[in-house]
Amino acid sequence: MAKLIGGLGTSHVPSISAALDKGLRDTPDWKPFFDGYIPGQEWVKENKPDVAVVIFNDHGNTFFLDKVPTFAVGCAEEYRPVDEGWGPRAIAPFKGAVDFSWHFIDKLVENRFDPMICQEIEVDHGLQVPMELFWGKPEEWPVKVVPIFVNVIQYPIPLPSRCYEMGRVLRQAIESYDSDERFVILGTGGLSHQLQGARAGFVNPEADQAFLNDIANDPDKLANMSREQYVEMFGSEGAELMMWLVMRGAMDPDVLVRHKHYFVPASMTGAGMIVMENRATAASAAAA
Repeated sequence: MAKLIGGLGTSHVPSISAALDKGLRDTPDWKPFFDGYIPGQEWVKENKPDVAVVIFNDHGNTFFLDKVPTFAVGCAEEYRPVDEGWGPRAIAPFKGAVDFSWHFIDKLVENRFDPMICQEIEVDHGLQVPMELFWGKPEEWPVKVVPIFVNVIQYPIPLPSRCYEMGRVLRQAIESYDSDERFVILGTGGLSHQLQGARAGFVNPEADQAFLNDIANDPDKLANMSREQYVEMFGSEGAELMMWLVMRGAMDPDVLVRHKHYFVPASMTGAGMIVMENRATAASAAAA
């Protein structure tokens, strides 16, 4: 059967890709942020996943406010970068893990989820940035992807607990998939930020740091929070953080944190990263 080897959490701020495209990686403003991801990149190189399941939100590029699915799953052969207003970026298209996507969709329906099924769809910075932060910008991506879109923009957005439940179904799908492929799950978004209204420019570093601790050690606390609490603590756009719960729900209760990084602000956003492994799996690998 397929194997889940780790869970990654990361911000997907669009200015990150702009900094990379403009060659700003090692400038004083950006170097501390990007250097914090080096251990995560090394973890990916060492563990060599075959499939990356990426949980993110579209930003009005593929879905607009007139038609926004609560949950959508891609099952395409290929996912190309969408034009976000200045032309598609010069990065390789992402190869789809088609068979697993259909397997996962079937498991979701069995567990009373009703996702939109996307056989043709483009992806924006919500997927592009996390992939680049961990894999760089290769001529061809070394992993296949499964995009999971979550609506955290047009209210009503899903409950954090529902995202957590989806993670449990994702774990079932991986463990019942007839393959020897190695899976990694990326929960993306946030951390604290608000881009409009009376609190525009809001960041909450204290809450961000607590979140990076709780996502590893007390995910039930995060899953049981209300949507209003996410907005209050992390800002209207910081509510994206509930998408990390899909990744965390797929993992064991007891995890080992391999790496953690926090930087503020990255384009008016608290930005963070975490690399986690199931502690039992890590212990078995070490014993072997």
